Amino acid sequence: MRARMESTPELLALGPEAVLYAILDAVVDGYAPVVAGVQNDIDEIETEVFRGDPEVSRRIYELSREMVEFQRATRPLVGMLHGLMAGFDKYGTDEELQRYLRDVADHVTHTSERVDGFRSALTDILAVNATLVTQQQNAEMRALAEAGFEQNEEVKKISAWAAILFAPTLVGTIYGMNFTHMPELHWVLGYPFAILLMAVVCVSLYLIFKRRDWL
Repeated sequence: MRARMESTPELLALGPEAVLYAILDAVVDGYAPVVAGVQNDIDEIETEVFRGDPEVSRRIYELSREMVEFQRATRPLVGMLHGLMAGFDKYGTDEELQRYLRDVADHVTHTSERVDGFRSALTDILAVNATLVTQQQNAEMRALAEAGFEQNEEVKKISAWAAILFAPTLVGTIYGMNFTHMPELHWVLGYPFAILLMAVVCVSLYLIFKRRDWL
């Protein structure tokens, strides 16, 4: 700063207000790379949001906090510079210095507006990200529900066929025990009756399960 002032004696000759201008100008010029970096970060975040990056929410929050701090640094300068400009006539500030200070004030105002825009953009991006995350979660829940429904349908079909196949198995098992005192063993129509019984039970169970959409 001192080297800059000494290299421009015509500016230094304007008095203490010129030193204040040089300090403010250096501070405001330092905001330019910060603004460019934030814009680049926001562009990257927008890409990450639509790419479904799970870490993007944390990055949005961190950048939003940085914008709050940046806003706290820039906003007071706007009021201070406007206060200085309001006193130009009262304190007889040099016209060239007035032009310099107005230029700095314009840059600060522009930077402050950019910061406000960044905060608004981050808020919108966060809302979009929340919507996309919700949609993704809903899609996953629907997929799980559909998978559960399909699995339930398969279980119902398996259970129905198991019940249908169990009926003839039960009848056949009973008649296959070959006990001596089983009246049906000596009945002429015992075998056809057993076959018919198994068929009737199987068909009945099939129709019942079919009516209930289990098959």
